[in-house]
Amino acid sequence: MTILYFLILLSVIIVIHECGHLLAAKKFGVYCYEFSFGMGPLLWKKKTAETQYSIRAIPMGGYVSMAGEQDGDELYPDVEVPPGRRITDQVWWKKIIIMIAGVTMNFILAWVLFSLVYLSRGVYYVSPESVVGEVQSGLPAETAGFEPGDRIIAITKEDGSSAKVKTFLDMQVFCADYSGVMTYTVERSGQQLEIEVQPVYDSESETYRIGIVAEESRAVDINVLNCWYYGGVEMKEIAVLMFRTIGSLLQGRNLDQLSGPVGIYQATGTYASMGLAAFLFLMAQLSLNVGLFNLLPLPVLDGGQIVITLCETAVHRELNEKVKLVIMGACWALLIGLMIFITWNDIAKLLG
Repeated sequence: MTILYFLILLSVIIVIHECGHLLAAKKFGVYCYEFSFGMGPLLWKKKTAETQYSIRAIPMGGYVSMAGEQDGDELYPDVEVPPGRRITDQVWWKKIIIMIAGVTMNFILAWVLFSLVYLSRGVYYVSPESVVGEVQSGLPAETAGFEPGDRIIAITKEDGSSAKVKTFLDMQVFCADYSGVMTYTVERSGQQLEIEVQPVYDSESETYRIGIVAEESRAVDINVLNCWYYGGVEMKEIAVLMFRTIGSLLQGRNLDQLSGPVGIYQATGTYASMGLAAFLFLMAQLSLNVGLFNLLPLPVLDGGQIVITLCETAVHRELNEKVKLVIMGACWALLIGLMIFITWNDIAKLLG
């Protein structure tokens, strides 16, 4: 059953993304050759006035072929596209809306799913403020001099990176898997103190800890009215976590934390076994991650196409096609290399 859940997970996320491109393109009159559910050999098709809707043999993902895109024009060389109906004929802001529409749909899907999951649970636990509730005996925080009631304002790592924190979740996100010395800026009795501490590895939780415990989380009853707000709060917190993760990856840190299709497949089986709400929560997380990832300024992604469109608008001419092809090829090589590394990393985790 895991393979079925896995295919449903990826298909919903990718098809909803491509559906965003389709709706925006049609809104602005761009000619769309085909909208396909799945990849590979054609199983079924229905042709409307101009767009072919298809179901293909491999039920993973989907795509929309628009006039003016290189792949689309190559696949449909015999179709006569009316003047002004190609995506390349559109003004710059329409192009950007069409490109960003897929990401927008991923965000909407994530928000709706997060909201419905918390509605089904009936409760949302607000992350406690960054105030020390308890200092655990025998751990570094006790030796460093932390006391209950200390309010942590900021944390600085050895490499100079720092973060202002308001909640324990902010601290956990910033300090995740960090083993070096950190300087905590603490407010105590109206005065600010700086406390240096180095975490120790806890084999049970498989994380690094300094030994401070938060105050009790505040529980909020969720109903059909406020679930949308707290769904948005959850979405924001996960987005912040992803941005910080991307930042650490660009610095060459936490590469072993990356997961690809193998890791997602394994997670799908775990979440699906926990029930529908857990599975939908995973789908929401991945939809949000896909949306944010597509905003990266790489030419093979929506974010990169937006950057290229803005550059062409600024210089009032299209960039050299050969230069764009070279850049696209280099980005594809980079992404394929990254995918190979991630897949190997996932397999290595499975093999222990």
